[in-house]
Amino acid sequence: MIKLVAAFILGIWCVQRMPILPSIELLVIATLFSTGVLIFYANNQSKISTKRKVDSNDLTRFFRKIMMGISVFILGVVWASSFALWRLSDALPVEWEREEVVVVGVVADVPEVNQARERFRFNVEKVITPEAIIPSHIGLNLYKNTYSYQRKPYEEDQGLAIEQQFNAGERWQISVKLKRPHGTLNPHGFDFGAWAMSENLRATGSVRIKSGVQKLDDLVWQPKYLIARFRATIKVQIKNALASKPYAGVIQALVIGDDSAIGAQTWQVLLRTGVPHLMSISGLHITMLSGLAFGLMYAIWRRMPTLVVRLPARKAATLAGVIIACLYAFIAGFSVPTQRTFYMLMVFGAALWSGRQLSIAQVLAIALLVVVLIDPWAVNAPGFWLSFGAVALISFALNGRVSEPHWLVSAVKTQWAVTIGMLPMLLMMFNQASIISPVANAIAIPVVSFIVTPLALFGSFLSIDFILNPSHIILDWLMRVLVWLDALPLSMWQQHAPPTWTLLPALLGALILLLPRGIPLKVFGLAAFTPMLFIIPARPALGDMKVTVLDVGQGLSVHVQTAKHDLIYDAGPKYNREADSGMRIIVPHLQGEGVKQLDGLVISHDDNDHSGGAASIMRMMPTTWLMSSFDYMGPSTQSTERLICTAGKQWVWDEVTFDVIYPTLTHVRSEKVKDNNKSCVIKVTSAAGSLLLTGDIQKPAERYLLENVELGILDSDVMTVPHHGSKTSSSIAFLNAVSPKISIATAGYLNRFGHPKPTIVERYQALESQIYQSAVHGAVIIDFKQQSLGSPNAKEITLNTWASIYQRYWLDSVKSQP
Repeated sequence: MIKLVAAFILGIWCVQRMPILPSIELLVIATLFSTGVLIFYANNQSKISTKRKVDSNDLTRFFRKIMMGISVFILGVVWASSFALWRLSDALPVEWEREEVVVVGVVADVPEVNQARERFRFNVEKVITPEAIIPSHIGLNLYKNTYSYQRKPYEEDQGLAIEQQFNAGERWQISVKLKRPHGTLNPHGFDFGAWAMSENLRATGSVRIKSGVQKLDDLVWQPKYLIARFRATIKVQIKNALASKPYAGVIQALVIGDDSAIGAQTWQVLLRTGVPHLMSISGLHITMLSGLAFGLMYAIWRRMPTLVVRLPARKAATLAGVIIACLYAFIAGFSVPTQRTFYMLMVFGAALWSGRQLSIAQVLAIALLVVVLIDPWAVNAPGFWLSFGAVALISFALNGRVSEPHWLVSAVKTQWAVTIGMLPMLLMMFNQASIISPVANAIAIPVVSFIVTPLALFGSFLSIDFILNPSHIILDWLMRVLVWLDALPLSMWQQHAPPTWTLLPALLGALILLLPRGIPLKVFGLAAFTPMLFIIPARPALGDMKVTVLDVGQGLSVHVQTAKHDLIYDAGPKYNREADSGMRIIVPHLQGEGVKQLDGLVISHDDNDHSGGAASIMRMMPTTWLMSSFDYMGPSTQSTERLICTAGKQWVWDEVTFDVIYPTLTHVRSEKVKDNNKSCVIKVTSAAGSLLLTGDIQKPAERYLLENVELGILDSDVMTVPHHGSKTSSSIAFLNAVSPKISIATAGYLNRFGHPKPTIVERYQALESQIYQSAVHGAVIIDFKQQSLGSPNAKEITLNTWASIYQRYWLDSVKSQP
């Protein structure tokens, strides 16, 4: 059974890596073939084993197992593909993107509210606008009117969160503007499309308050909405009881599984100390609550002879434990860890009721099967592999031993098993692992599981606010310890993204290290980690360079890498007080590429979409110097030298030359020159080709360059399109002077500015310049490489887009590649 479940899950996993789904006809044929094979072997298994000789019988059994495994694998492909085709059919047509549509529906979950917007899920029941086609499940935002996209990143919004207008379970008639699910596409980045597919969000958009909204019902009496309203009530109670407390968001996550209120800095501490799994509803918490229900019911039931006669106390207690686990799992939002725990408890309960005994491997396999049958996209979630993997590793490390160890020894072995066994997956998924995780977990697990969480649950569910305060006080003490641990030297192992093939040997090495004591040569398991740890991404050769124009939405960020140096030009936008492109996109990209230190950071000018992520970059990545055309008010670090970007500056890294050709000091100091026209323009020249980084310069700056700079300096093989392709830039004379073979326009998907403008795109195409758009192609990766001696062409420029490398069936960019 276990092998067949593994084959089924492998089939589902393969579907989630497909660029295009199989056709319905092919799925029908595959289903008939697989079921036919399984029925044939099921009916003839006894006949085959009795008629064949022993030697041929072994071969027959082997062939039968192979065919059954292939058949189950195919059924996994069919199952996941069928789900995906069904979900893709409920899509927003392209022609209805950005069109105002009136719909009636229900707020499906607890809204998330911050200083900039209110975000919630909305289940559409009726479309009022004639002929409009709208998906059944959408994600909506209600934006604060005073929020400005162009607000400087260091001008923090000090106001309180906007007043919440929508609540879970309410039915509304609202006007919305929607677009298809679309996120940034980058190496080592988050795939919003995959997340939206797994969450069944088939469109996202905004509420048009000016067009009118109307509440139709205060509460829709359906179980899922009643649960959502209950979660919303608990959230409000926690917020009121712990107003202004720093870790109220953690208490909220522990009680209802909503971690949206946990601040970015708190998350960093939790991640770096290896305890984020404890700061939300985890399997351990559900097991604890279920065990408590089991114990109470068993103690009560066994003292009532009339009840015991009708139903044994152990069975009654088991039923109570499973029911409580189910309720708590639904309150928690039914995440993958909660599903895993609930299904395992349910399987154990069913086995006890039926009088059967199942091994932990069988229970785990059944729970795995149930999860992927209900949610085939669970295999895309890191929590799926980490939660099931942790249970499997603990079972492998502790079961089958000659004697039962002392509880303290068992606890140490459990932590050792999870630390070593999870290391390959953590490095593969996150490029990092906490070195102090064993110590942090040894302290945090008992405190959170047996003190903080019970107090938070009792205080919330019984509406006793004063119990929440000691829960937060103890959590505050724990966080102080975690902050201290995080500040220790070498608290975190951070590395490059390892090649995918290195995962298997590392996992085998971890299993070898977890074998029972006495087995010889276990230390050689460490050697299996060598490829994962020491095979680093290749860097350009001397004189070459690699340029990655990242997809940061409506903004710009470019990574220029030479043989031994790394430069970031612009840092993309800041989205809100807790998130920006620096922490979400740029730093993960640099870490995935194995960059330990940033040699230079250039912020072209003082606009949010170019400077918003700079503070996070400087906090998370050692930076040698920062160059900007304004007095950047970012984080103050003594190790980072501050430079003014003015024409005439030049430096050479690894035989690659960087020339600042604009602005002059007069432009920088002039109050009459707009921020866009103070953009730092840099020409990068390698032996294989050149790159022009233009920021947001507009026509006045372009005219200055044409009149005051030698035209040969402007001539470049590749350029970033000025000001994202607005009509105020990219004059014909300037484009003729640059004459780029490749042009890259960075702009957000369906952005409100309409960048890049169609007339500007046509202007580049008229020059026979290949123009790429980040909203369509994702990150653009360009390698400038010298050819070998004697080659007819002395240089080579090769270009790849992340949308063409990372192809998935849910991405619209796959369907729109030129």
